[in-house]
Amino acid sequence: MDWVAFSLSIKLGLVTVAVLLPVGVFVGRWLAYARFSGKGFVEAALALPLVLPPTVVGYYLLVSVGGATPIGQVWAATFGHNLVFSFEGLVLASVIVNLPFAIQPAQRAFEAIAPEIREAAAVSGLSPWSVLRRIELPLAWQGILMGLVLTFAHTLGEFGVVLMVGGSIPGETKTVAIAIYDRVQAFDTASAGIMAATLLVMALATLGLIYRLSSQVGRRHG
Repeated sequence: MDWVAFSLSIKLGLVTVAVLLPVGVFVGRWLAYARFSGKGFVEAALALPLVLPPTVVGYYLLVSVGGATPIGQVWAATFGHNLVFSFEGLVLASVIVNLPFAIQPAQRAFEAIAPEIREAAAVSGLSPWSVLRRIELPLAWQGILMGLVLTFAHTLGEFGVVLMVGGSIPGETKTVAIAIYDRVQAFDTASAGIMAATLLVMALATLGLIYRLSSQVGRRHG
């Protein structure tokens, strides 16, 4: 078992969840309530990582933030190292590919809140922030939590985009998914089997929690 790679995957998952928690809440809420021309296009754009091959996402990240790009050069001048083939690059890639997993469940949960509840809260004198904190979040927490669980689980299994953007640098960008691939390439099937079994158990536990939460998400409140 490659514990360094495993701990790096856990760290990447936790950082990705922390970044996407506010994004999922506020973008999901905005999409649930907003009515504007082009909303379908925005939703489609945010869902692209679900259908694009991870290598395509990784390619566009490389040509967007690589060392020869303006963003990559500014990053290197500021922090002293390239954004790609670094842990920060992995976080950026992970956040992008996990956007739909964090946003869509939260959006569905906010859509399930009856407009009459929010209108009654507003008439009672609550500010928009108070409505969110005291009314909407307590009603939508299952969807938000489901999105975070999905994000964490998906991060543990990311391979294509992680390999393209981060490579396989031990302790820096070598996640457990890449470690499994490397062990198979080295014909070390015993180590690969232990790591794969660990991910399998975690995936089953995650799916059980997701199905439990999904039974509540989407039910109309009010």
